[in-house]
Amino acid sequence: MHGMAPLRLLAQLRQAIRVRHYSRRTEEAYVFWVRRYVRFCGLRHPGDLGPRDVREFLTALAERERLSAASQNQAASALVFLYERVLGRRLESGAFDGVVRAKEGQRLPIILTRDEVHRVLAELSGVNRLVVQLLYGSGLRLLEALELRVKDMDFERGEIGVRGGKGGGARVTMLAVAAAQPLGAHLSRVQQLHERDLAMGGGQVSLPGALARKVPGAVRDWAWQWVFPAARARQHPATGYPVRHHWHESAVQLAVRRAVLAAGIAKRAGCHTFRHSFATHLIEAGYDIRTIQELLGHRDVRTTMVYTHVLNRGRLGVRSPADM
Repeated sequence: MHGMAPLRLLAQLRQAIRVRHYSRRTEEAYVFWVRRYVRFCGLRHPGDLGPRDVREFLTALAERERLSAASQNQAASALVFLYERVLGRRLESGAFDGVVRAKEGQRLPIILTRDEVHRVLAELSGVNRLVVQLLYGSGLRLLEALELRVKDMDFERGEIGVRGGKGGGARVTMLAVAAAQPLGAHLSRVQQLHERDLAMGGGQVSLPGALARKVPGAVRDWAWQWVFPAARARQHPATGYPVRHHWHESAVQLAVRRAVLAAGIAKRAGCHTFRHSFATHLIEAGYDIRTIQELLGHRDVRTTMVYTHVLNRGRLGVRSPADM
């Protein structure tokens, strides 16, 4: 029997994830699924469980809870990570044999027209508008935009360095000319805020990995500050110093929902819709799929190919014989 308490296990899981620089969202998702797995197995330690328990858990997600294939796959990834990276035990090759797979329904992404994008932007203001400009103008995911540091912005070259994206990859994407001037003005205000924080003994920011230990001064360095800092500083639970986190994703999500309604758009559009629209509009403009794959940070070009299906469904696809 394992004497390690579940809380200790989750702490080890978080540590293993952070060492590999996975995103905060991946960390929370993996912790969520490992908790679910432990509860499903009657609070027994995963070290005392095996492939049969894994199969039963994943099958239950599909049969009892009717979860999507994406959710089931994420749960499986979390368990593989737990066993291999935390418990040091490889799941045998047939561990997933016999798992009832959740049905994968093909859902094409929702796309806004260029006019609709501008109508939504017209209903937004301040930080939320700037963030959405990056989602559409640079093809960023919401969390990628919110986790940008000052040093990631290259106004001279018109580029943005994206780190810690989905899968932990890094890439470079464009900084839209339309966003450069308002972002530059925004950063001037952020720098003034940072200088005021420094004068009051604050100005610290959370840093990735072990950087805070390796470069102690980096926590107050302007280059490492968030592009979109939170309005208020909070006390760091470990150090007690005031720390300013980045702008919260829920603030942007709520603002976008309200803006879509105010713009009179009936589509179920959210923050990720702007990234979908970025890719689709580039394909419409004739850019090749490999270039768009790199800009989006997709590992597999098949993920990017979904946007060609969107076009084939629309006005660039097959024409009705009634219209010929």
